[in-house]
Amino acid sequence: MKAVIFDLDGTLIDTEKYYRIFWPKAFEHFGYTVTDEQVLKLRSLGRPFSPEYMKEITKDPEFDYAAVRNYRMKIMADFFNEHRIELKPGAVDVLKKLQEMGIMTALATASDMERATKYTQELGLYPYLDIITSAVMVKEGKPAPDIYKYAFEKVSEEYSHRHPNENPLKKEDVCAVEDSPNGAQSAYGAGLKVIYVPDQTPAGDDVKDIVYAVKENLTGILELA
Repeated sequence: MKAVIFDLDGTLIDTEKYYRIFWPKAFEHFGYTVTDEQVLKLRSLGRPFSPEYMKEITKDPEFDYAAVRNYRMKIMADFFNEHRIELKPGAVDVLKKLQEMGIMTALATASDMERATKYTQELGLYPYLDIITSAVMVKEGKPAPDIYKYAFEKVSEEYSHRHPNENPLKKEDVCAVEDSPNGAQSAYGAGLKVIYVPDQTPAGDDVKDIVYAVKENLTGILELA
């Protein structure tokens, strides 16, 4: 293992459980009803898949994705103005240990750069991340492989800069750490080894078929380093 690319929400920070609360509130605000199972399928679902999925579950071809998403973002932001976001257990320790071992670390998140930078700085993750990439930088979000392909390119460039006399980084040298099926599919599609650390969704058959390893928590990653 020469590099590890992490998802953010549900993997390094404990926010996914709040999406299960605030997505339904946002839908309800606009007169829609969604089930918990439908909301779970939204996890890490990026452009252009999430708008189409929302049209499907609401049975409304005119569904205003931007309006509902912006409202969800607002009420979540209001909530976090009063409640501190918590890290997933072991997040900082694992990143720090990987850094000490000379293993590069990166972020491949569906969040925009402003949010990703803000949260990683506030929660003490930022100093231990070599590269931060966001799905806004690529054409399609998760479960498409675009974000992980892009993250791998950026990590490879930095690796070659740091180790000019070594062979270029290979995909088999890089692990991706994910907590959702959509994210796992994205990393797998990019040709990376996927370590699945379940958050809101356990490792079902659809996940077990594509992952390199399933670990109970982030600390388990170090067993593979």
